[in-house]
Amino acid sequence: MDIKTSYYETLYQRSVVQLSGYSAKYALPQSLYAYLAFGGPTASMKDALAEGMLAIATEKGLLQPGQPVIETSSGSFAVALAIACAHSRHPLILCMPSSVPEARQKLFIKLGAKIALTNQIYGRMGMKKRAREAVEKTGGYYLDYFDNDLNAEFHRRVTGPNIARATEGALDAIVVGVGSGGTITGVGEFMKAWYPDVRMIAVEPYESQVLAGREAGAHSIPGLGAGFVPENYNPYIVDAIIPVTSQDAAESAQEVLKTDAIPASPSCGAVLHAAHRYMKENKDMRRVLCIFSGKETFE
Repeated sequence: MDIKTSYYETLYQRSVVQLSGYSAKYALPQSLYAYLAFGGPTASMKDALAEGMLAIATEKGLLQPGQPVIETSSGSFAVALAIACAHSRHPLILCMPSSVPEARQKLFIKLGAKIALTNQIYGRMGMKKRAREAVEKTGGYYLDYFDNDLNAEFHRRVTGPNIARATEGALDAIVVGVGSGGTITGVGEFMKAWYPDVRMIAVEPYESQVLAGREAGAHSIPGLGAGFVPENYNPYIVDAIIPVTSQDAAESAQEVLKTDAIPASPSCGAVLHAAHRYMKENKDMRRVLCIFSGKETFE
């Protein structure tokens, strides 16, 4: 019998597919692949990441049964974490600015989380201060997924090995969008330990090139470009950084939907666009893999 112990187990076992339709459209002589990391309620890899970080924290003795979890987030990771905390019976307190729409706040409450609002003028530092206060008051565990090696550890344990098993390590480059920084760090550290010649390519919004040392700016690629360099980000395993415009990201996502029936989000489109450019500029890159971290949803 092949019966999973939980729904999360299905989210850990993701697939690598060849982008044969996209490659044929552009007559790419190289092999282009995608690791489909997305899945779950948020249609992103954050569902598995949230549950995985809680599991690793418990394993390491950082998180005790029933202990409150504190996080500074109001995006898709917050949704994934609320569900994971409900599943594992950990109370959750989400620290977020008061500018978060009321409907969004009600969603978190519906999922069982408590909300601690901050004045939006204090930005990220205001949320972190409120989180530390919540830790002192409740004795909770501050997950802080932008600055917690458990994020990268999840990808060293799950994403990297999955890719290595599926491809037998026969890759020249892996292209990854940078949001919290955990994916490129964890996958890069794992792959370079076993396959030191593989190149790790980071992707960020053209409008907000903070990894390249430029100013943050507005863009429309959800999941990428947080506006600061994440503490999780390990620049020493990154071989190149490619910026992609919001328009190119959206157009590439639509292309791969039509060529390969993959419902890619704009963040995936950004990664695909960057991989295509990298392959055109580096003819020796014969086998390139994109990590697709988000799925576009259709009504």
